[in-house]
Amino acid sequence: MSSTVVVAMDGPSGSGKSSTARGVASKLGLRFLDTGAQFRAMTQWMLAHGVDPSSPEAIAKHAGEPVIVSGTDPLAPTITVDGSDVSVAIRSAEVTANVSAVAAVPEVRTRILGLQREIIGEGGIVVEGRDIGSVVWPQAAVKVYLTADPEARAVRRTAENGGGSVEATQADLLRRDAIDSGRKAAPLTMPEGAIHIDTTPYTLDEVIDQVVALVLQTEPS
Repeated sequence: MSSTVVVAMDGPSGSGKSSTARGVASKLGLRFLDTGAQFRAMTQWMLAHGVDPSSPEAIAKHAGEPVIVSGTDPLAPTITVDGSDVSVAIRSAEVTANVSAVAAVPEVRTRILGLQREIIGEGGIVVEGRDIGSVVWPQAAVKVYLTADPEARAVRRTAENGGGSVEATQADLLRRDAIDSGRKAAPLTMPEGAIHIDTTPYTLDEVIDQVVALVLQTEPS
C-alpha cells in the first residue's frame, strides 16, 4: 500500500463513516483521522469555557484558543484539548446538540481545516468527515460518500450511544443534516468524483471490504 494515498470519506451522521474509516485504515496499514471529533473537541472547549454556542461572534472570537491534538492510530484514536483527554466528554448530549452550530462558524472551519491538512501531510491516511473530498483534500486518490436510510442511521447511532429513543435520535440526525447541508461554509455534499455507497443493506465488514477494494484498484500494479 502506498504510503502517500489519501482516502476521503464523507457522509452524514450515522452513515458508518467512523467505523468504516477505522476498519479500512487498519486493514491497509494507514493512519486514520476522525474530523468530527475535532469539531466536537472545539465545541466541548467552548461549552467548558462559557462561550455561548448560539453566538457565532463569540465562537469566532475564541476559535483560535484551544489546542486540539488528534491521534491517528485506527486501533486507538485519541483526541486531546489543552493536553487533556476529551474522548468521552466530546460524546456528551450537550456537545452533540451544539456541534453543528459551532462547526458552521467560518472561523472554526478555517482553524480546523488547517489542523486537518497538517495531519494529512504527505498522505498514508483515511480521513472521514463531511467536506473532506470537497474542501479539505479534493485531490484525494479515493473519494467515498457513505449514506444510509435515516432509520438505519438512527438505529446505529442509538446503539452507539448505549440505547435510548430511536425516534428522537432520528429527529436529531435529520436536524443536523439540515444544518450541515445548509451552512455557507463547506456544506455537506457529495464531492465530485466520489463513489457513493448506500450502507443500509450491508454489514460493516462488507462496507469496509468495498472501500478497501476501491483503494487497491487505485494502486499501481
